Amino acid sequence: MTNTNETYFDLHISGVGYLNRIREVEPKKGASFWACDIVALNGPSDAVEYRRFDCRISGSKAETLVRRCQQAVDAGKKVLISFRLGDLWTDTFTHTKGKKAGQTGVSLKARLLFIGWIKIDGELVYQAKPKPVETEKVSDSATETDGTGETLADSATA
Repeated sequence: MTNTNETYFDLHISGVGYLNRIREVEPKKGASFWACDIVALNGPSDAVEYRRFDCRISGSKAETLVRRCQQAVDAGKKVLISFRLGDLWTDTFTHTKGKKAGQTGVSLKARLLFIGWIKIDGELVYQAKPKPVETEKVSDSATETDGTGETLADSATA
């Protein structure tokens, strides 16, 4: 019998970056999928650094949004997005051109999970609807006492 209640530990990266190289990937084995590069902004705004992520697009909403941006990206427009990535991993490759030809390089890869907003040449063209905020219910056990007058929640933090 298999356990259907598996536990997962999510590692998400969120940020702002430029959308590039939108493409459909057709592997030799398996189904085709959409991919893109995101050049994320990092550091202080007066000395920005960039981190490039090669992303497989996950989810139909993210795929639809990225595909709608393809014409703008192909036309050389600046497409800036807020994003959330998951499942980060690295992949090594060998440079084939330029000054680094023959040298090993490292590519950061991830899954594009969510797009919060999109700006094309500075104009906001998409904004995700905010998720409703859930109010936390305090369980009855949080008000039980441990015999010393403190609640169990209080004693757990002491």
